[in-house]
Amino acid sequence: MTRDYSQFLPQTGAPAPKRELTPLEALGWQSFFATQTDTEEMAEMPPVRVTEVHRSGLKALGGDLKTMLPPSADITVGDWVLLDRALPQNSRLLERKSLIKRRAPGHDRSVQLIAANIDTCFIVSSCNADFNVARLERYVALAFEAEVAPVIVLTKLDQCDDPQPYMDQAASISKEVPVLTLDARGDDPQRLLAEWCTPGQTVAFLGSSGVGKSTMVNALSGAVTAETQAIREDDARGRHTTTYRHLHILPSGCAVLDTPGMRELQLTDASAGVGEVFGDLEDLATRCKFNDCAHESEPGCAVKAAVAAGEIDEARLARWQKLVAEDAYNSAALHERRATDKAFGKMVKSAMKAKKK
Repeated sequence: MTRDYSQFLPQTGAPAPKRELTPLEALGWQSFFATQTDTEEMAEMPPVRVTEVHRSGLKALGGDLKTMLPPSADITVGDWVLLDRALPQNSRLLERKSLIKRRAPGHDRSVQLIAANIDTCFIVSSCNADFNVARLERYVALAFEAEVAPVIVLTKLDQCDDPQPYMDQAASISKEVPVLTLDARGDDPQRLLAEWCTPGQTVAFLGSSGVGKSTMVNALSGAVTAETQAIREDDARGRHTTTYRHLHILPSGCAVLDTPGMRELQLTDASAGVGEVFGDLEDLATRCKFNDCAHESEPGCAVKAAVAAGEIDEARLARWQKLVAEDAYNSAALHERRATDKAFGKMVKSAMKAKKK
């Protein structure tokens, strides 16, 4: 299945007449959220948007207020919440337009929410030793699954003699994903990304540490909004400058999310996203002789035949198989945990009832 992301691409023709945004619209408030409430409820419980997540609580901004909400594993940066002023813990989370998530790092079988209600994500990589096409495929699959429009941005042009090979590899991932090259330290971000960073939109920068995400946030804001740090010269890897996810509200009326570099990006519940990135391989797999073909040594395998004919890159096939297996394993493990937690919760409730009797 191929989704239509044309709504997120630069529009041609006569520009629409500009109007001043309301305070809520400047935070990213859209009709999608407005239809989930009404004027009377908003008067009692004003909408606020989560801009920072800390262990001690959630920082949120509204049209004319700043507040802190109790910490919650079910709320992430970018979420819209109807604030209960008297009992903040009873505030109502609005349905999300989009949600970016991954399997939490380590051995804990849980889901980590990265960001919500993002319109466009800039997947940032650099033209140096940090460039990794497999990692870019993961990010694009993550974006597709979240129904967020991805744009690949390549930086560090000064560190390579010829950026074209990097551009070609990035462009080969998906025809649906634009690929841009720019100098994060100059005016390129404002000039080349402005088409997506329009008033009322929310964009996010995703990628490894040291690729220029915070630098581009600063370029878009026209001020030192986020801290930056140079990469290590020995391996071109970056240091963690951004230590937590922060939604910056720019004077232009665009909300920009800066995220820490993610060294581990495990996919879960992302089969549709993986399928979109590797749509050609999934279509080819339908021609295999056996429905459960693993594309290894089975007779009548259309995928292996295409590899032998030079029509499919074997390394790309291996990356697809790895992501499919990883997503299936993580999804099953997480579903098993949810079932176990649910059963445990029922057992606790039963024990409490028996104790009261």
